[in-house]
Amino acid sequence: MTKIKLNKWDVVDYLKTEKDMAYYLEACLEEGDPMLVIAALGDIARARGMAQLARDTGISREGLYKALSAEGNPEFTTVMKVIKALGIKLRAEAVTEKPAEHKTATAKK
Repeated sequence: MTKIKLNKWDVVDYLKTEKDMAYYLEACLEEGDPMLVIAALGDIARARGMAQLARDTGISREGLYKALSAEGNPEFTTVMKVIKALGIKLRAEAVTEKPAEHKTATAKK
């Protein structure tokens, strides 16, 4: 029987361009899970280089690894520093109501 060698899959191997990173983060944001977003920022940081990010944010590499890990719970200021240092721009978008929901809410008034 032939042995099959498997490699551990890591999303960082596929985050090659700025566009890849933006699409990845956008997909994670759409899920609405804060821990998934933090993990995605950690993946993007690893793809870009954690040492440079540490210099750009003023946060130690170890601190970044801890904050952006599955067990991390970074403060919002840390998240914003990371986003800025990664050159990512977040945008807000209004969620539009479904027409049926709007009519129901109006009819009850």
